[in-house]
Amino acid sequence: MTETKVSGQDLAKLAMIRSNVSSFLRSCGETFVVGSGERLLDVAPQDHEGAAPYFPTARISTFDIDPESGCDYIGDICKKNVNIADGYFSYVVCTEVLEHVRRPFEAVDEIERILKPAGLVFVTTPFNFRIHGPLPDCWRFTEYGLRELFSNFEILQLSPLEDIDRFLMPIQYTLVARKRA
Repeated sequence: MTETKVSGQDLAKLAMIRSNVSSFLRSCGETFVVGSGERLLDVAPQDHEGAAPYFPTARISTFDIDPESGCDYIGDICKKNVNIADGYFSYVVCTEVLEHVRRPFEAVDEIERILKPAGLVFVTTPFNFRIHGPLPDCWRFTEYGLRELFSNFEILQLSPLEDIDRFLMPIQYTLVARKRA
């Protein structure tokens, strides 16, 4: 069996992605002040530090498809989760998830359903990064693809993490969008 090695380039990009996710969530926590006790759903946080350090006043719940994850809600973000009421959350954090879902439009529809009117979603997703786990790793989204995915929302911020060596090949995108009232 051949040993699989991760390239130095991929390790460097992974470090940039992780740092960018942290900076993005820190900025979101500071810019979009979460009122004390407002509900925030953190989608699939178990492999990362999650939203908790950046939104200390929020009532944070977690969500994952993996029944072994220990999350508060177990379900598929691409389907209606009957255990979550319409408009229940003020905020949804969805970092490095959308590339792994099988039906991203349905995932965004579910996020929209569970958000309150004028609720915010904070998203990160890689563009120029290798296939990675947890599998499946199905998608990469351009700025235009993200605008289409979130076309029912008001996009407040959509920013690339640029790769200085590759024109028009950002490493990752961050997005803040508001559910229309």
